[in-house]
Amino acid sequence: MVLGVGSFAHSTAQILNEAGAEVSTYLTRDYGHYAPSLAGPTYRHDQFPSPCPLLREQRVGLVVPMSIDWAQAPWAEELLGLGVPIFSPTGEAMKIERERDFARRLCHEFKVPFPRAHVARNRLEAEELLAKHPRPFVIKNPLCSPTSPIHTILCETVEDTRCWLRKINYAEGVFLQEYLGRREVGHIALVSGGEICSLVTNQEYKRAFAGNMGVIAGAPLGGLVERDSEDKYGLARELLHPLLPWFRAVGFHGPIQVTAVHCKGKWHVIEYNIRIGVTSGAMILRLLANPIQTLLATARNQKAQPQFVPGRTFGCSVTLAGYGYPYVQIQGPHLPVDVTGEFDCDVWWNEVTRDSAGRLMTTGHRIADVIGFGSSLEEAAGRAYANIRKIRSLGSYYREDIGKSLWPPGAT
Repeated sequence: MVLGVGSFAHSTAQILNEAGAEVSTYLTRDYGHYAPSLAGPTYRHDQFPSPCPLLREQRVGLVVPMSIDWAQAPWAEELLGLGVPIFSPTGEAMKIERERDFARRLCHEFKVPFPRAHVARNRLEAEELLAKHPRPFVIKNPLCSPTSPIHTILCETVEDTRCWLRKINYAEGVFLQEYLGRREVGHIALVSGGEICSLVTNQEYKRAFAGNMGVIAGAPLGGLVERDSEDKYGLARELLHPLLPWFRAVGFHGPIQVTAVHCKGKWHVIEYNIRIGVTSGAMILRLLANPIQTLLATARNQKAQPQFVPGRTFGCSVTLAGYGYPYVQIQGPHLPVDVTGEFDCDVWWNEVTRDSAGRLMTTGHRIADVIGFGSSLEEAAGRAYANIRKIRSLGSYYREDIGKSLWPPGAT
């Protein structure tokens, strides 16, 4: 059972279904319901207040959450008590993503580079910190959640930071992390059986518009993965393996993504996530020849033995954004989505539905994620772009530079 909505749940459910699993989706939010229904039965949270009766009734053997929010749900303890394997760390292990300052302290303990960072309870404390440490900061919520009162604001000057500190919601305080530049990249691995198993090095295109311009969008506008079980860029060696004693101590088993910025000759952690990524998850599952076995072994805390599909070295994901995105307060009508040709790559629908006449219509700001694969970045990107051009919806757009900037790791 997948816990989630939209293209992220759609892709996970469909890929596991095609690999031989019986899959259903528990819809955890109020949008993005149509796409997961294409991969199997779906259950709305307002009709089923807890997934636990469904898990027992269907004898579900694996739960795959798309977000960390499941651990805050009123049914979380009951879910854990069922003993169903969950493809996610639990308990103390979740703090590495959930609590920003915990990750900072953990890096300090194990001598992993981390930008200078501070927690402030209110605007007065935040402005005093800025006066004491006059440098640009990335502004984040201290607790990570899709419903956090602060979403990441990347400030490139001291004055940028000062202006935003007057505007943000301090309901949960603020986490100020020193801005180290744009040379950002990620690495995704599995931790299971007390060992770290690298999967891919990845890149997320977080800004709204081509040329890496505009605001940091609520979800990336595209991404890349390169199969990297050998950790060719050294990200796992420098930023994950030093934490192995902690992973073992807390019984961590599940996915781990580290995102880092290259500055002054070395990589600095900017955050850890305990998911396989908004843009990367669908690509990783397609790279694996044994996705069910890999996820299940990890959820059971057994040695992960991923096998890769020959010829799939790169994946390229391009998001088709709908009317008004990323300024989600701008609302348009439900608009037609026209498909002008047959697809020959993965197209994962997001905020769309079918109307009474069977036409595909938008229901929100993100329409689809289009993903191509290949033995080279050029092949993967070429396939994704050839297919996204077959979709039209009024006011929609996509970034035309995925793979042309921010790559290879360390590029700007």
